Amino acid sequence: MGGKVAIITGAGSGIGRSVAIALAGRGYRLALAGRRAEAISETAGLCQQGSGAPLCIVTDVTDRSSVAALFDRTADRFGRIDLLFNNAGVGLPDTPIEQVAEADWRRVIDTNLTGSFFCLQAAFAAMKAQSPQGGRIINNGSISASSPRPNSSAYTASKHAITGLTKTASLDGRAFGIACCQIDIGNAASAMGSRMAAGVPQADGRLAVEPVMDVDHVGEAIAFMDSLPLEANVQFMTLMATNMPFIGRG
Repeated sequence: MGGKVAIITGAGSGIGRSVAIALAGRGYRLALAGRRAEAISETAGLCQQGSGAPLCIVTDVTDRSSVAALFDRTADRFGRIDLLFNNAGVGLPDTPIEQVAEADWRRVIDTNLTGSFFCLQAAFAAMKAQSPQGGRIINNGSISASSPRPNSSAYTASKHAITGLTKTASLDGRAFGIACCQIDIGNAASAMGSRMAAGVPQADGRLAVEPVMDVDHVGEAIAFMDSLPLEANVQFMTLMATNMPFIGRG
């Protein structure tokens, strides 16, 4: 049967790819979800195949039926679901609040929040129904779940809401052996974090280059969070580039 079964959304690049590689190296059986078939297939090719080839499923997390198909196909292939890494997300260029277009606002909220909710909802249903019951859900919160950047209203609102979703799911999952937690990532060297090298806006109006960390540290962190038995939970983890401007005033 192999190892634990994990679903990773946003698995086609960056953080999702890092997590897929780390979990594959530990014998997980993987379902890789993303919007681009070529990208998730590339991730699958980078994974160790000791527990079998990952299942690649093109998924739009904003579409409830697409999410349902992801979970149904994973359960049909592997028999159960032990871990959901709720990672799919999008951002916007820096935009003053009054200039954020309605379509852009809805796209960010629909992907980052509603998409995460659809996946969490499907994971709850699967984990409650399977035997043995339970599993773990790790939401990707981001540093923006607690500390916003200038001109990031849509992204920051979506990530603050993820924290509320994590806390609610943590309570609601207790009776069913479902542990829900959150990782807040700061300045990982991924496609989304690449702009740090060019300089990003600071609270005082300056543009400043910010330190970054290797994205592979995120994969190791997710593997650690899920290495605990379900009776223990890393409720919130902040993983950040050590010298980035977050602690204190800089």
